[in-house]
Amino acid sequence: MKKRLTVSVLSLSAMMTLAACGGDNADSGSGDGGQVKLTMMSTATNQADQDIFKEVVADFEAENPDIDIEDSYPADGYEDMARVKMAADDMPDLFDTHGWAKSRYAEYTEDLSDMAWVENLDEAMKPILTDEEGKLHAYPINQALDGVTYNKNILDEYGIEAPKTFDEFMTALETVKEKSNGEVIPFWLGGSDKSQFGQYFDQFATPLLITSPSNSHGDALLDGSFDWSNYTFLPEKLKEMNDKELLNEDVLTAQTAQAPELFAQGKIAFSMMSGSIGRESTELNPEVKIGTMPVPAIHEDDQPSWIGGERFTLAVSKNSEHKEEAKQFIEYISQPEVAKKLAEGTSLPDALTNVDADNYFAEFYKEYEGTRIEPYFDRVYLPSGMWDPMGATGQELVAGTMSPEQVSEKMSQEYTRLLKQ
Repeated sequence: MKKRLTVSVLSLSAMMTLAACGGDNADSGSGDGGQVKLTMMSTATNQADQDIFKEVVADFEAENPDIDIEDSYPADGYEDMARVKMAADDMPDLFDTHGWAKSRYAEYTEDLSDMAWVENLDEAMKPILTDEEGKLHAYPINQALDGVTYNKNILDEYGIEAPKTFDEFMTALETVKEKSNGEVIPFWLGGSDKSQFGQYFDQFATPLLITSPSNSHGDALLDGSFDWSNYTFLPEKLKEMNDKELLNEDVLTAQTAQAPELFAQGKIAFSMMSGSIGRESTELNPEVKIGTMPVPAIHEDDQPSWIGGERFTLAVSKNSEHKEEAKQFIEYISQPEVAKKLAEGTSLPDALTNVDADNYFAEFYKEYEGTRIEPYFDRVYLPSGMWDPMGATGQELVAGTMSPEQVSEKMSQEYTRLLKQ
């Protein structure tokens, strides 16, 4: 499927951030005294994730004073900025492919297959990052194993087992509300960032539409014949959660940065937050234990699954004027001690076989060992550009400006429109 990029209008603040990403590569060349300046753009949104990136960048610059890295973290504005950059054929020297290494960003990446760390690349990551011609598009900083995050202390206190089905999940939310007398938020979303709603829809779309033998719509999604009324279950359930006060009251204004403090205070039972949330919460309150579980099954003939693949990566722009210096940074972060620091700092599994990272959620990954890992729904089954309406429709649904049926209709319209591009 050939995808055509369209340039969206950015807000003034987004344009300012875009400028901070380095502008033209020609302008980010050598600084005073011949210092090379590299631009780097990452999708890291959590403060802890950004902090570990900044620490590693600072360490690299200290060891390599002839190289200066201008790192930026546009958060929810990343995709808009990337589209503008791609349309201008002016990607940053180093950029995150966030799950689209072989499709959306393939023509903008330098081949990394000849680098030393490749011999230690986890076998599970090779097909995700390498195309049929053998081109390796990006370096994986870590691997994603997404599910649902929860406060284990609260579940233990209320006698709730980690849900294996969506029905059990809904029951667990209502149990939390009842037994806490409304003092604990059953399901917390930092909905000021529409990607939180996108995460809910994207992860639960897999058990709803893909993994159940009796309800598998993968082929229809890929050939354009999918009936979007089959999607309506998810907005219906989200609306039900909101109507029953199972979501946080401030869901549309809550910020993801609030999650660690709220988890530490015992105010949240379940969330779609992942990565460093466990470590951050426990640092604030050593008594709290954050757990993670696979995405619950929706249909009776299905089982829970992890949603995974790329999380944070770095690709080198094929048009970079400083490819060698950019590769030098990737070689640096692929050293076992640095790769370990990044994996542990982001609380996600490492992607290299010669790295032994101590992951916060290791005991939970072990508990669910053997659970299948499914790719992100939108990366496989939706055309480029669907992530934005997926999240935005969630905001509108909770705000009361869209019905569940209208959410599905909007998704159908955007899906059809984007398929044609």
